[in-house]
Amino acid sequence: MTRHSVSPLSGAIPVATKTHVNLAGIGTALPPHSMPQSVVLDQARKLLAPHYPAFERLVPAFENAGVDTRFSVMPLDWFAQPHGWEDRGAAYLKGATQMFIDAARSALSDARMTADQVDVIVTVSSTGIATPTLEAQAFNEMGFRRDVQRVPVFGLGCAGGVSGLSIARRLAAAQPGATVLMVAVEACSLSFRSDRLQKADIIATVLFGDGAAAAVLKSGPVAGPVTLLNGHEHLWPDTLSIMGWDVDETGLGVIFDRSIPGFVLAEFRKAVTTMLAAAGIAEEAVDRFVCHPGGTKVVEAIEACMDLPAGSLDAERATLRASGNMSAPTALFVLDRVLKAGQTGILPLCALGPGFTASMMPVVVQA
Repeated sequence: MTRHSVSPLSGAIPVATKTHVNLAGIGTALPPHSMPQSVVLDQARKLLAPHYPAFERLVPAFENAGVDTRFSVMPLDWFAQPHGWEDRGAAYLKGATQMFIDAARSALSDARMTADQVDVIVTVSSTGIATPTLEAQAFNEMGFRRDVQRVPVFGLGCAGGVSGLSIARRLAAAQPGATVLMVAVEACSLSFRSDRLQKADIIATVLFGDGAAAAVLKSGPVAGPVTLLNGHEHLWPDTLSIMGWDVDETGLGVIFDRSIPGFVLAEFRKAVTTMLAAAGIAEEAVDRFVCHPGGTKVVEAIEACMDLPAGSLDAERATLRASGNMSAPTALFVLDRVLKAGQTGILPLCALGPGFTASMMPVVVQA
């Protein structure tokens, strides 16, 4: 994470309490199997086209998705065979645990801290089920303390990285001096279904990949180079069918409605304005929005509705090209890019997820 000199928060930046929550470190991780988009398209054509007559009409979606490659916890040939809950669960448990460890170690290294200094762990994941949960699976290898507090969070989908960071921030603020580790882990690839030939399943194959991101939060009386303010959420009524999971005997089936870009164009700015007002931040005070890139059309819709110059969400597009939509961790991948590029000021971190929900965390970076 790019380091900046410490200076007092300016009067333009709202401070709700005397306890500041600082972002001490950030880290990301990808699983071992790289899947270039051209290779994914060839495999999808072999597996899906014989059973889905309209497949060729969807080929441009692969070519124009803005995704060059994705990464998976399993090799490509694994997806050529049918898999049920047991296979998918075993792959999730192994792959997600390793990504948790890799991302957590990266963030702790960035913070110059060790696992035994962590007081609270917030684990965010929606693409598999593990009980004991992932932080317990990683306990021995990580070296967490026996009295570490565990807060697993399920079901937030693409908003999980931002909402999870908000939960971690509130826990850190409630315990001055505490160190909170938030890890968002998703193995989206394991939801690939050759038995469910709906358009949403093919679009998910176009966009989604696996990854993990972690953040180390430290609370105390002094504001650091990167400070996190209270997060906020906006839930729209009667939108349950826009995004989520269908659950059946085989596994999880994606719900990913084609209306999402249009919904973003019509509704996102109003929600952002409401959340910024709740945070005490005027829209004109924002230096850069840092957004979850749900897909190229979603990124374009955000730029249009927020009156941003076309192409200005460059870190979002670069993240999408390099690793696809990884669901919850993706927003932190973007934040990492933005911080490393040296961006300063007020940076609302934003994402959309099942519910249908917008989540926002104001990040303040000192110059």
